[in-house]
Amino acid sequence: MTLPTEPGAQRGPDATSTPVALLPDGLREPEAAPITPRAITASVATVLTTLLLAVAAALPLPYAVSMPGPTRDTLGAQDGTPLISIDGERTYESTGRLLLTTVKVAGGPGGFVGLFDVVRAWWSGVEAVSPVELVFPPEETREQAEERNAAAMVSSQENATVAALEELGHEVPTRLVVAGVMPGSGAEESIETDDVVVAVEGTDVDAFSELSRVLDEVEPGSDVTIGVERAGERVDVEVTTGENEQGKALLGVFIDPEFDLPVEVTIEIENIGGPSAGTMFALGIIDRLTPEDETNGVTIAGTGTMDLAGAVGPIGGIRQKLAGAVDDGATWFLAPESNCDEVVGHVPDGLRVVSVATLAEAREAMTAIGAGEGDSLPTCS
Repeated sequence: MTLPTEPGAQRGPDATSTPVALLPDGLREPEAAPITPRAITASVATVLTTLLLAVAAALPLPYAVSMPGPTRDTLGAQDGTPLISIDGERTYESTGRLLLTTVKVAGGPGGFVGLFDVVRAWWSGVEAVSPVELVFPPEETREQAEERNAAAMVSSQENATVAALEELGHEVPTRLVVAGVMPGSGAEESIETDDVVVAVEGTDVDAFSELSRVLDEVEPGSDVTIGVERAGERVDVEVTTGENEQGKALLGVFIDPEFDLPVEVTIEIENIGGPSAGTMFALGIIDRLTPEDETNGVTIAGTGTMDLAGAVGPIGGIRQKLAGAVDDGATWFLAPESNCDEVVGHVPDGLRVVSVATLAEAREAMTAIGAGEGDSLPTCS
């Protein structure tokens, strides 16, 4: 015989009914939901999706991710070695900083970019994702890319030195040696490799900047008389000029200049390549060689290639460089005029951008900023 059980008590082992536990207010614990085909399908799909994401994350994607890179103060030192050393003329100290800016690139030859890298870059607002072939030439190895960037850096330093010295009034005698002739140009039939250009339309030229100034006065497509030294003799040849991207006369030759520098300038920098530091190198040289403290305690960042005629050229990764400049304390940024369309709408808070097209303009901007008169400088709009 089984005695009645008090409410809430568990029946004995000989009870015929199923034991239950009563919850407050008499509610019973819910029974476990039965496993349905839909639940099984959802679980399997979740596991497969997780596995696919894991595999996708481990596979390289054909993209390159650009992000803000380190900056370097051209008025400072790296590992105790000054970035700019000058012999042959007195130098002066500065209280400010002139930061060259860089871009780090993940991916490309020998690199890896995965799914998570791409998604992170898309969401960052600062990093940029590009098809890898737009950043690195096809079939180029990592070693070749590094060699190309190193060569561009050397050329950038040389151009910056010549442009800065000429901006300061130094004469920089130059042999304008022809390294090659553009196929199909007007010079193809009249100028030879290893010729030395010495005159244009009767005007002697012994510096690249002089050659550029004389050609600026020539109407594109017109015939000009070019004086060259060939095998030790002076020869005058006729050349029909072309037109470059800026609408100016193009001679159609590649010049490999040989300089006789009046001041010895040495630039030491490691692990950074490419031509985009030219403008900031040139400004650093000018600041070091002038008694005025142009920067006057201000941190000015910038970028831009520099050619031998003192023109500031466009670069890549301007938005990443703006972000890197702010991260390293810059309040002003000198940007190539030709990059302004990429700057508008992407200037970080706390940074003022000045548009420059020549080294002379960049120098004027540096001086005005140091004097507290930067508000009137042209900006990108």
